[in-house]
Amino acid sequence: MNRFAARIQAEEKHRHRNLVLKIGDEVVVIAGKEKGKRGKILHIDRKNDRVYVEGVNKIKKFMRPTQENPQGGVIEVEAPMDLSNVLFYDSKKKKGVRLGRKQEDGKMVRVTRPEGKTV
Repeated sequence: MNRFAARIQAEEKHRHRNLVLKIGDEVVVIAGKEKGKRGKILHIDRKNDRVYVEGVNKIKKFMRPTQENPQGGVIEVEAPMDLSNVLFYDSKKKKGVRLGRKQEDGKMVRVTRPEGKTV
């Protein structure tokens, strides 16, 4: 491995964010063509820092006929979007808020920033 490959490998190792979002959280899209839409997180790809949000960023995909789906055809599925394009949706404030972590009674809890209210 040469020095450039080692540098790239080190950058990739430290690139991943410490995620505060979880599967099932309601998020709002803050950038891109789907801006303003809300949905629940279906899946998180931690390796690539991408999320799949229910009902957002849908693409059409061709499915060949199988035993479960004998008709086959074109279906719509959610495509991944970058983690930086979504914010946690606070139902009390009715808008997207940033999240952080805080230790309370020996346990880590998620809090809104900068207010510090527990989620």
